[in-house]
Amino acid sequence: MAHPLPPGLVPSEVAFLAEMEHVTVIPRQRLAGLELLGGTTPALNPPFPVPLPLWLALLLKRQKRANISPPPWLSVDGLSHILDFETDERTADLFSPSPELSDPTSTAPLDGDAYLAHEALELSPPFLKDAATARAQPDALPYHWLELGHLLLTHAADDFEDPDTVRRLLRDLREVRMSKLRKGFRVLGPGAGVKMNGVGGMEVAEVRGFVGGVVDGMRKINKSREESRREQEAEDRENGLESSSYREDEDDDMLS
Repeated sequence: MAHPLPPGLVPSEVAFLAEMEHVTVIPRQRLAGLELLGGTTPALNPPFPVPLPLWLALLLKRQKRANISPPPWLSVDGLSHILDFETDERTADLFSPSPELSDPTSTAPLDGDAYLAHEALELSPPFLKDAATARAQPDALPYHWLELGHLLLTHAADDFEDPDTVRRLLRDLREVRMSKLRKGFRVLGPGAGVKMNGVGGMEVAEVRGFVGGVVDGMRKINKSREESRREQEAEDRENGLESSSYREDEDDDMLS
């Protein structure tokens, strides 16, 4: 009998999806474009940089056929600026902003146009154009920032100017943001919610189990309270007493 899968995406699945993000590669050899499900990749002509899916960029890097240019936010200056924003007292309850959405460049297909024509499609989160390429915003973290940083530092550390400092800043940033998430979950209760604007995919996957346990625990507590209240009301009716809520309303009327 197959075991039921946990709800939502697990961290390994989130990391797999992150490999579809585009990064900038600097080819070292010529390579013709490849026909992929998402379209044809640009041809590689050294030394001109081109955007490629992360999984393909890592493959070419492993074969020593290309280098990867880290995005601006994955640098010492970029991460330091983002970390300052995360730790600033004025923005202590906020997460660093996500990349800005580009203005729409197309409209709905008209009569006679191909259904969902490629030129009519607009990218949307979590996969934004240039969110992880060399043209990315230096002060904004994309949805897959943690996975991208881990994969690039693991397989392309020699393409960073100071990989050790970048790795340390990335670890500090993760700890600060996880602390904010845990702080927000303390207010969880009946009807309560947590604002998660700017939270990344891996962060959501890591805290999903904890949040689910907290919510289930709150449901059990509220269910026990409701059952106790109903039992008390039933016992009062059996003893010929009115419900406590009715007695409180009657007392208020007498005082008024």
